[in-house]
Amino acid sequence: MFDRVLVDVPCSGLGALRRRPEARWRRRASDLEGFAPLQRELLREALKAVRVGGVVGYATCSPHLAETRVVVEDVLRGRGGPAVEAEWVDARPLMPGVPALGDGPDVQLWPHLHGTDAMYLALLRRTA
Repeated sequence: MFDRVLVDVPCSGLGALRRRPEARWRRRASDLEGFAPLQRELLREALKAVRVGGVVGYATCSPHLAETRVVVEDVLRGRGGPAVEAEWVDARPLMPGVPALGDGPDVQLWPHLHGTDAMYLALLRRTA
């Protein structure tokens, strides 16, 4: 069992278009459907690998809800597989000085606001 696990899931890469604009020609809307089951399974397995009280960071370089918040909510609610008992941890305090982090508890970074790729981070604490 681990205290902390970071799962940087494979994704569409849509958040990196600022650096790799040619990637837009390699993606279709149907690509998103293919990533979600793997993303959910990786997050479930990461949560199983941490001890009760341990924290998992779910990260992806996508701004698309189907690869970010929806994946986390699906895992917490047991959609597409067994539910894992976990709770959100507010990620915003871990990024002091970074403006416009939204309502939380997860964080979506944006190229036009933060000068980064469109990266997403959710922190989850295993509760049982």
